[in-house]
Amino acid sequence: MKLVFLGPPGAGKGTLAALAKDAFGIVHISTGDIFRFNIKNGTPLGLKVKAILDSGGLVPDETTIEIVKDRLAQPDCAPGFLLDGFPRTVNQAEALAGFAQLEAVINFKLADAQIIARLSGRRVCKVCGTGFHLTSLPPKKAGVCDKCGGELIQRKDDEPASIAERLKVYAENTQPLIDWYKAKGLLKNIDAAPSPEVILKDLKKVLK
Repeated sequence: MKLVFLGPPGAGKGTLAALAKDAFGIVHISTGDIFRFNIKNGTPLGLKVKAILDSGGLVPDETTIEIVKDRLAQPDCAPGFLLDGFPRTVNQAEALAGFAQLEAVINFKLADAQIIARLSGRRVCKVCGTGFHLTSLPPKKAGVCDKCGGELIQRKDDEPASIAERLKVYAENTQPLIDWYKAKGLLKNIDAAPSPEVILKDLKKVLK
């Protein structure tokens, strides 16, 4: 099973990736994790990426593609993999098609209003960093961390205006990629509104 997960911030891709990884017995690969692994282990690719990031630059497509290609060549990817965070552009998708044959590209769909409600409810402890959610994981006492008694704050990224801007950028950048995979007959849309367990069942159905 060789899959790519697409979806806006707040659609729950990370949660679903963890469930799908276990359900299908495949490796979950996040480009961010690959970068961190290579940097931590001082690989030639890691040193290259570190130099770019330290100088404030963006990692070019060629380097990202090289890192993903190297990762997919590892033995643990032989039974299958789930790519999260790659590809981000049509150029990257075309490169991926040159060294991996995908079975499906899963596009998690969720209305902007629902995403904003999800993300804007997040709170984090200013002292210890423990996370809460006003609806799904509320603190025992409003505004106070259960763990250390610190003040709970809303990150700037989780303010409704910031989320709306992130969603706009995501839609503009990702639509060409969605269209490209749709034209290839690989795109499968999944409703990301239900619980993760229900979404996993839907995922299994579309992959049959």
